[in-house]
Amino acid sequence: MPITHLRDGGRIINISSGAAHLAMPEAIAYGSTKGALDTFTLNLAKELGPRGITANSVAPGVVDTDVNADWLRGDPQAEAHAAALAALGRVGQPEDVADIVGFLASDDARWVTGRVIDATGGAGL
Repeated sequence: MPITHLRDGGRIINISSGAAHLAMPEAIAYGSTKGALDTFTLNLAKELGPRGITANSVAPGVVDTDVNADWLRGDPQAEAHAAALAALGRVGQPEDVADIVGFLASDDARWVTGRVIDATGGAGL
């Protein structure tokens, strides 16, 4: 099905999750839908590439946002555990993800398409 409502030369940036690439039985639906989003992104990149439209996903790990506030904030053990998952030794901040999105939206990323950018701080290495 042709996608005609997008302007040529644009950018598509999806927010996926590092959970799409881990076995997490307690989050099967979440991880599966994020994996599907990554595959959708790959197909968009191929479909829209001839029009100069790039499509990429950003896959964050644990980020200190309101989504994680109920289990992360105010619990030193939870924060230490989440920080230990990342090779960089800390919990991600919203700016960490926003800066990657900003790069992908810029002309500097004009040759980057069909990628899932790992933004987990090296979790799982």
